[in-house]
Amino acid sequence: MTILTPTRPLPTAEEVAIAREGGRALSACLQSLAETQQIEIVDDRGAAHPVRVPVSALRLLVDVLTEIGEGNAVSVVPIHAELTTQDAADVLNVSRPFLVQLLERGEIPFHKVGTHRRVRYPDVMAYKERIDAERNKALDALAAQGQALRMGYE
Repeated sequence: MTILTPTRPLPTAEEVAIAREGGRALSACLQSLAETQQIEIVDDRGAAHPVRVPVSALRLLVDVLTEIGEGNAVSVVPIHAELTTQDAADVLNVSRPFLVQLLERGEIPFHKVGTHRRVRYPDVMAYKERIDAERNKALDALAAQGQALRMGYE
């Protein structure tokens, strides 16, 4: 799941509270070993509509509700999706011009549809994982250096 906050409004306080409550209730359903669950949707006239849902979809819904319950805006992106440069920039939390520089330097593969660049979601995530690993390695080195110099980071 990917959070694309810049293009989505943040949830209201009421939505946050409802998401927390709903996430807790759905989490209880995930304890079952069944591959599907039946949930019930009640429309604005009070009529109940049973819906059979794969447990994998309920897990995703719990993840979405958890994010909303923390005040985050959420978008679901299919794994095989092709992203615009703006969408890819939003995933990486960088500006679109910076993302275009990454593409032109060959750090993230892309292709063109007409004159527009498109980036595969897995390629964006691979870049993000690679950069995060490099950052963590640098942070570990700084922490080790701080401890070697006895800078108070015990």
